Parts: sequence; structure tokens; C-alpha cells
Amino acid sequence: MIVAEHLTKVFRLGRKGPPWRREWEEKQAVNDLSFEVPPGRITGLLGVNGAGKTTTIKMLATLLLPTRGRVLLDGIDVAREPARVRPLINLIAGGERAIYGRLTGRENLWYFGQLYDIESSLLRRRTEELLEVVGLQDAADTPVEKYSKGMKQRLQIARGLLNDPRYLFMDEPTLGLDAPIARQLRRMTRDLAQEHGRGVLLTSHYMFEVEELCDHVYVLDRGELVAEGPPQAIKALTGGERVTRVTASGWDEASSGKLRSLLTDLGLQADVSLADGLVTIGVRGKEDVTPILVEAVSGPGRRVLRVESEEPSLEDAIVAIAEGNGVPHGNRASKGGTTSA
Repeated sequence: MIVAEHLTKVFRLGRKGPPWRREWEEKQAVNDLSFEVPPGRITGLLGVNGAGKTTTIKMLATLLLPTRGRVLLDGIDVAREPARVRPLINLIAGGERAIYGRLTGRENLWYFGQLYDIESSLLRRRTEELLEVVGLQDAADTPVEKYSKGMKQRLQIARGLLNDPRYLFMDEPTLGLDAPIARQLRRMTRDLAQEHGRGVLLTSHYMFEVEELCDHVYVLDRGELVAEGPPQAIKALTGGERVTRVTASGWDEASSGKLRSLLTDLGLQADVSLADGLVTIGVRGKEDVTPILVEAVSGPGRRVLRVESEEPSLEDAIVAIAEGNGVPHGNRASKGGTTSA
């Protein structure tokens, strides 16, 4: 298990002030952050840009030293014994980092495999398997500088899986990927966790991806942990409202007026619109009122044509938290409900 304890990172950006009294300007990217990434679970690390996600992953991946706090990976102190940690981890990042343009795809994988001290015959087999998995067999001997953005990202995925890591850090892994490869990566990620017991830490701005994959998420805001729990619990924390719409045929102006009165008597604040004999009711609230609306518009000569129910999205929750409209700092979601830290 990965355990981060009171993790803090402060960057020194430069000196400010007159020459005779200059002081370091500092920026705190991560502040007193504690969380866990157990084996066999896909854990999400969420927040808007600048929340501290990438800085956190770099500290876990031995690329940055924390200013305070520590990270333990299966009991190993990451900062004190990085050489013991590195064979157990890997990082897949979005963009075009961590690969060499003048090398071919196959040469890149061979080079990184040598860094991980993978035995030659195993490395050849793993290289060919991963090139096939990411669909780069035909471009394996082409210099990477000639690859498209999506091809470079696929090669990064292969590089990230090369050493069969016990823990995998994924920082915007599907950035620039076309839909089939992105879907394949999500399937591989799920298999790594569920079938092979790997621990995965995922950051992504694609909230549908987080909801599909993550069992538990941590939400950061300005470097601090502000919420944690299953994605559904995070959405519930913000008090977001669902929108329910029902459309039915067989209505006129007089009957739609009666419908408005009925909905008011039921205690519902509804938007009712009429066009070409079709009435549409829209209700915003925390409760699912679909059965009530369907019953209200049903009757002789009338037909329900469409029912839509939109729940608050995880993206809405993250934005609300960042804008100060969500949970206050220190409130966290858990499987058992909401608790105060």
C-alpha cells in the first residue's frame, strides 16, 4: 500500500525585493496531504488546474522531494530509498514527455527496459506484446519524432507498463488518444487493478473516465485535501440538484394551465412549456420526481414521449468545490456518509 502522511511541498520561485533586502518568494503547491493507494484499487486524485495533483504524483514517483511529510510504499520510505521504490512503480503522463524523438518506438522501449534492468529475452517479448497492445507494430521502427500526438501517447502507455509495475501513476493518460485506444487503456487499467492486484493512482479531467474506473477519489483544492470518498458520495456532498424532464403529447393551452396548478399543489416548482400539442415539464431538485411527473401528464388521449433525468455530475462537484460553492475544507465523504475532519 502507498501511504502519504502530511505531505507538503513548497517551491522557491526566486528572490524579490531590493538588492540589500531580498527574500525568497515561495509557493505552497501541496499542504499537509494524507491519503492511501491500496493494491487492487483505482484511486482518483482530482481538482482543477493548479490543485497540486501533478506535484503530488511526482513526489510519489521519486521525482520530487517533499518539503515535509513522507510517503511509504509497502513500508519503504520513498524519499530515503528511491532505488528500492523505482522498480515497483511507473508513470504514464499525458503530452509528449518521457520519450525520445530520435529513437524509434522499439528503441525507446528497449532503452527504458534497460533502465529497469529487465532481462533481455523478457524485454524483447514484453516490447513486442506492448507494441501490439497499443497498435504501434507497423510504426515500431519509425523515429518517434515522426509520430502523431496520439501515437506518442500510445508509446508512453507501453513504456509505463514495460516493467509490470506494482503501482502505476497515471497523469492525464488518455490525453490526445482516439476513442478506441482510450477505451482499451481504461479496460487495461481496470484489469491491472481487479485481475492483477495493482494499485493505480489516476488524475484526469475526463470525469466520465474517473466515474467509470475509480472506486475512491481524493479532491484537492489549492494543495489541500477537501473531500474524499466514492465518486457518488463526492457528487452528493455538493448538494447538487438533478434535473427531470418529461415530454407528453395531447395537450393544449387550457389543460397545460391546469397542469401548472396541479404541480404547484404537489409542491413542485416546475417549468411547463407547450408547443405543437406537446407539453414539457422540467423540475430541478434533490429528489427523483419522475413517477410523479409521469402520472401527472398521463391520461386518455395523452402519451408520454420522453423522460430525462440528469444527475449532478462529478465535474459539477469539482467545479463547485473549486469555486467555494461545494463542501467547506475539512468535510469529507466516506462510504458511511459525511463526516467532519
